[in-house]
Amino acid sequence: MTDLGMGGGGPHRPDRVDPKDAAQLAESPVPASRVFGLFRPHAWQLGVLTAAVVATSLVSLAQPFLLRAILDDALPNADTRLLIWCVVGMITIAVVVAVLGVGQTWLSTRMGNRVMHDLRVRVFDHLQQQSMSFFKRTRGGEVQSRLLQDIAGMQGVMTTVATSVASNFTTAVATAAAMVVLNWRLSLISLVVLPPAVWLTRRVALIRRDITVLRQRTMADLHAQVDEALSINGALLTKTLGAGRARSRAFAQASGELADLELRSQLAGKWRMATMQVVFAAIPAVIYLAAGFPETSGGISIGTLVAFTALQAAIFRPILGLLNVGAQWIASLALLSRIFGYLDLPVEVPPPAHPVAIDPDAVRGHVRFEGVSYRYPDGDRDVVRGLDLDLPAGGSLALVGETGSGKSTVVALLVRLADPTAGRITVDGIDLRDLAPDDLARIVGVVTQETYLAHTSIRENLTQGAPNATDADLWAALGAAQIADVVRSLPVGLDTIVGARGHRFSGGERQRLAIARTLLGNPRVLVFDEATSALDNETERELQDALDHLAEGRTTLTIAHRLSTIAGADEIVVLDAGVAVERGTHAELLAAGGVYAQLAGRRQTAPVAPPDPPRGAASGEEPPDGAPTASGGAARS
Repeated sequence: MTDLGMGGGGPHRPDRVDPKDAAQLAESPVPASRVFGLFRPHAWQLGVLTAAVVATSLVSLAQPFLLRAILDDALPNADTRLLIWCVVGMITIAVVVAVLGVGQTWLSTRMGNRVMHDLRVRVFDHLQQQSMSFFKRTRGGEVQSRLLQDIAGMQGVMTTVATSVASNFTTAVATAAAMVVLNWRLSLISLVVLPPAVWLTRRVALIRRDITVLRQRTMADLHAQVDEALSINGALLTKTLGAGRARSRAFAQASGELADLELRSQLAGKWRMATMQVVFAAIPAVIYLAAGFPETSGGISIGTLVAFTALQAAIFRPILGLLNVGAQWIASLALLSRIFGYLDLPVEVPPPAHPVAIDPDAVRGHVRFEGVSYRYPDGDRDVVRGLDLDLPAGGSLALVGETGSGKSTVVALLVRLADPTAGRITVDGIDLRDLAPDDLARIVGVVTQETYLAHTSIRENLTQGAPNATDADLWAALGAAQIADVVRSLPVGLDTIVGARGHRFSGGERQRLAIARTLLGNPRVLVFDEATSALDNETERELQDALDHLAEGRTTLTIAHRLSTIAGADEIVVLDAGVAVERGTHAELLAAGGVYAQLAGRRQTAPVAPPDPPRGAASGEEPPDGAPTASGGAARS
């Protein structure tokens, strides 16, 4: 099974194991010990629940014996005292069983939901620790399907498995013993039907398992299509390419497949189960027939016969219950494998087991790259090789180079989206790998070209990295980012919803909001990764003023498309194929006439970017639907 949802291939045989499922289970096995481990934090609840289940099963067995006493003794002998006690006993048992049943349902449902909650949170937390390469190769719909749909598919099994196993096993054993006590000959006749029941139920389980996995794959495909077609960038791309009909046809096909699978899932094994129901219904008739012959009846009384048939009807319910739990379990194996498959993903950038205790506010911000090399896990060459950088506290360094020269990789290493394959990176002499992720995030702040704003208020976007910030802090940061006046002009100010990915605002305004968000974290080291490359000249100049203000007194590393924005850097390093080929100031590198001078000559003649669209934010209006914007318009899509 891949992360790409449903694959191609020939027609699927529901009575055979899908090779993809077999491969998935082989890759991520689901041993029983691991599943039971999910219940370990709830051991006391499981113990109470098991005790209640066993008690219910044992109490229920008294009903047939009371019925036999009524039919064989109380009624024929007109023993009203015995009759009253038997009737009171039957009513009492019914009340006790009902009360215990409600308690069992509450306990089992609560425990099952907590187990699923814990598992869902574990998967979410583990996925957050994955490197960016995981998210680049995995569709968002696939992640959502495993995290939400697959775990939801396990909900019923986890809620009922403990009670079903305990209740049905106890009831089946106790009922079988009671039947043997009443009449061992008739007991043998009743149990003849058990082997075919097991076989048929197993067949139904295999059918349902395969259909369940196909259904989950189709659901993942639907999730991915919704994410790709109905996000703001996806909708803009669909409209500008005229791909709406093709998107609709693809969605309709996947939705039709899902509807067909839902129908097949509901009807799976119905004929087999209907056959079993006919067999079960015929068994009492056979019991009555056997009771009519001395050789098989053993002189059975009417009361014993009625009690026996009641027990006979009762024993098949727990046996089928156990088989159904097994069927549900088999049908859920592939789901569990997919869930555990995510939990088993290695963390490529693990947090330190014993992080260095540090006060981020006391960090000076001296950054060093010492012989740093990096190669992608599946790569055959280093994209950064033997890089040495020394960025003093409060200093500024700029990286330039052609596309693919390794600039963004350097930034990724500095913010620890990946770890060097050789060498080390330090801040104030401390290896980044020894810093807690939260401390590193407070020390190093990043402003990128692709600004992401959540579809919520300005206030909530700003406080993502500084949840304790006051309104005064927010306004101070907005002022430093030179966007406070724009926000004040909005009808609800900080409570204004920014829209999907911030598209209520222009590109320059989104960048300023991102700067304000970074500024709230008060990082000592700042990284500007092509922060102004998508803007027009006038907007870039305005934004550059905000960036310069933000950089005051901080260590800065800048990657810039336009060399004019880095002319004042303390040092400029030119990268080529991951190697530093030139170093110096802007003037020194121009005078040298090398790679930097050639880049400067080419980029001075490059066309400027188009101006931003009219700012909808300042006037309280949103840009027209589909209007191209500076950071994500139709041309860039």
